[in-house]
Amino acid sequence: MLNINGLIFSWSICHKPDGTKNAAFTDFNKIYTLFQNVFRKRLTMRALILGSVLLALAACTETDVANMSATSDSAASVADTSNIAYYPDDQLIVSGKVQFKEGNYGKAFTAFKKALDVQPTDPAALLGYAASADMLRRFDQADAAYRTLQPMIGNRIEFHNNYGYSMLLRGNLQAARKHFLIAYEMDPSNATAANNLELLRNSTKYAKRSPGDLQGI
Repeated sequence: MLNINGLIFSWSICHKPDGTKNAAFTDFNKIYTLFQNVFRKRLTMRALILGSVLLALAACTETDVANMSATSDSAASVADTSNIAYYPDDQLIVSGKVQFKEGNYGKAFTAFKKALDVQPTDPAALLGYAASADMLRRFDQADAAYRTLQPMIGNRIEFHNNYGYSMLLRGNLQAARKHFLIAYEMDPSNATAANNLELLRNSTKYAKRSPGDLQGI
């Protein structure tokens, strides 16, 4: 830092006894003014640099520091994930259910099969896989899934509704009735169980055809 006090000489040194200025110091005021301007400019430059540093620190505080956790991990890495699906096959199961409801049983079957590749013992994936296989008349594959499901959820209404429907599709009405009744007894208000029993009652009657439909056979 410049020390302007060292540039200030006493008035007695700069002037002769008669009061006139010494010739050697006639330009002192100009020199003093020059150094004073330089000093002020350096102070201004340092203030600008200091201000820039403070602004940079403030910017870091608003962005980087705010995104840091107490453990120095980023906020995203320690974010609360309680509302995010835990199982890795969940998205595939959701996709399979959508395809099944749309009647795209082949696509549903594929989605549920991929879900089982990720999580082989997931009951939701197994149930969807078996139901899709039933609709595609791939009963051998459906049976394999039901055998895996039985010890897992064999006492749940979903298992009896689905397995009973599988029996209905195969024409095994007695087995279908058995499982539909078990499901209905578990929950008489269950809409699926009630609908399945209605389907069973309709299936016990032979299909009515008009005489024209039977011609040419």
